[in-house]
Amino acid sequence: QVQLVESGGGLVQAGGSLRLSCAASGRTFSGYAMGWFRQAPGKEREFVAAISWSGGYTKYASSVKGRFTISRYNAKNTVYLQMNSLRPEDTAVYYCAAAPSMDLINLATIHHSGYWGQGTQVTVSS
Repeated sequence: QVQLVESGGGLVQAGGSLRLSCAASGRTFSGYAMGWFRQAPGKEREFVAAISWSGGYTKYASSVKGRFTISRYNAKNTVYLQMNSLRPEDTAVYYCAAAPSMDLINLATIHHSGYWGQGTQVTVSS
């Protein structure tokens, strides 16, 4: 059974940092791109960041660019999201996702082409 398990969420003050992790298991994710999405209360899920299998290509939502960094460690099938300079508007449930290519790391395709994690709560207090 394929699993993506997120960890590292929690409560932090504005301006603080958190590092999220997502560990993949149950199949080989060789060649898979991975990404992070988030969903705030009452809002739609939105893209945050994505990284290619090699790690050589990354992309970010404009709202997090310069503050968040996505990385991965393929030997452990793990992807990370380092979040700095956190703001109250970053409060959301953060979801990890995996898909066969970067082009498929989007809300329209992951449901039938990839995998989702269960999410981890990030709360930023003002």
